[in-house]
Amino acid sequence: MPNLKDLKNRISSVKSTRKITKAMQMVAAAKLRRAQDAAEQARPYTERFNAVMGRLAASVGDSDDAPRLLTGTGKDETYLLVVMTAERGLCGGFNANIAKLAKQEATKLIAAGKTVKIMTVGKKGRDAMRRDYGKYFVHHIDFSDVKRIGYADAQSVATEVLERFDAGEFDVAKIYFSEFENVVTQIPTAQQIIPADFDAPDEDDATALYDYEPDETTILADLLPRGVATAIFAALLENGASEQGARMSAMDNATRNAGEMIDKLTIEYNRSRQAVITNELIEIISGAEAL
Repeated sequence: MPNLKDLKNRISSVKSTRKITKAMQMVAAAKLRRAQDAAEQARPYTERFNAVMGRLAASVGDSDDAPRLLTGTGKDETYLLVVMTAERGLCGGFNANIAKLAKQEATKLIAAGKTVKIMTVGKKGRDAMRRDYGKYFVHHIDFSDVKRIGYADAQSVATEVLERFDAGEFDVAKIYFSEFENVVTQIPTAQQIIPADFDAPDEDDATALYDYEPDETTILADLLPRGVATAIFAALLENGASEQGARMSAMDNATRNAGEMIDKLTIEYNRSRQAVITNELIEIISGAEAL
């Protein structure tokens, strides 16, 4: 049984930890509101942008002059997996779940005889992927100095991906991130960005007639690179909200657990202290009787 001093020191240590986790929870809650607003405001634009691109892609089809970002290289032998996670931990299973989804996909592709290349955005994703798939690692982008993710940051990632595609380094590119649903739920998601994969237009759009100036192929050639950047930016915003939500939930659980541990240690301390007092009284009484 630990002595009273050890128990007292441990109680003090857990109380200090509880203060830290409570402070982190409050900071995450403050950041969550801003990150959630940014992610939710980006969704309508992304959805509308993809709808327009879907109509353009449907009208161009598989024509010979269709942009390569739409049709691809004609092969699916080499895959670039862009794993986007947080720069910091202490956010529950947020980072691990994204890395797990990417690892599962990488394992399936390797088993199918495909060539896999891994690019990471965020230190936690890099650490997780390098442990098991270090030989497939090709590039890492560090945002640890970026306080608030902006479109320029997404463009830097998109530029790296597009340059590698133009150089013929891969055939298919997918991004991995976590879609924010609420504070408790963040959904690990995979999205193909090259070749572009758009939902088929709905019936109203399919029957409507649109005149484009210039032609659809020229518009697609200009918008598809922006589409890659837009998809990456939306994913980064979703990740930002998911990270803060996961951290808020994890720190709340840690604070509760610390409180429960303090209660248990306090009871143990009081029992030990009572036992010491009882033993001292017994010794006093025994000594008095001996006299």
